[in-house]
Amino acid sequence: MSVQSCCLKGFKWEGSPTGHIEKLDNLNVYVSGENKDAAILVIHDLLGWSFPNVRLLADHYSQEANATVYVPDFFDGEVLPFDLLCDEKWGEIDLAGFMARNSRDIREPQIIGCARALREKHGKLAAIGFCYGGWAVFRIGAKEHQPPIVDCVTAGHPSLLTKADIDGIGVPVQMLAPEIDPVYTAELKMHTFQTLQASGIPFDYQHFPGVAHACLVRGDEKRPGERAAMVRGKNMAVSWMKQYLHK
Repeated sequence: MSVQSCCLKGFKWEGSPTGHIEKLDNLNVYVSGENKDAAILVIHDLLGWSFPNVRLLADHYSQEANATVYVPDFFDGEVLPFDLLCDEKWGEIDLAGFMARNSRDIREPQIIGCARALREKHGKLAAIGFCYGGWAVFRIGAKEHQPPIVDCVTAGHPSLLTKADIDGIGVPVQMLAPEIDPVYTAELKMHTFQTLQASGIPFDYQHFPGVAHACLVRGDEKRPGERAAMVRGKNMAVSWMKQYLHK
């Protein structure tokens, strides 16, 4: 249930995002693409909606999955200081206060609201979340929502995820799981396998050996295997979402 400092170690990729800013359910949102029929909701990690990496990923999803991609600001404009993150000065970051202001109970209604707005606007909808966003896609895809809000979900190295979240999923789910992860633990991984394999719900599990939590957004080429893992994670997510966005 904790969030580790490794969630916050970011690395800015090369290139500039090509999307634009709109409003979605009264929140600022980065938008990439123009497909009216298929959409992807990206729920960002602790680095937030403005971190270049997540916007570059959105651009890739838009082009490669042929969808309009939305990255809302679920932290109400609050941004953790990139300079402290880059210098790894974890003691100078009020992570406990940040998480109290952005708890599951506070943010879940906003996240569900954005998903419902996109479901009304587009015929097909996928959701993908990393780290902080991992628990949220399970809530969007929960079987309590009838009819379903989304057609499929992807979670990359999720944090704050519970066994109850896993038990409650009601749509096809993909897990992107680095080998080294103190947050998405071996116990949670085993529960995921046992629960979803018995559920009859389509389930895809991608294991990333030798890399750590946060690698799929961070993509630091200076860390052995991490850039390759980021690219593979992007490719696997695109392949998964295309199956359900363009049936």
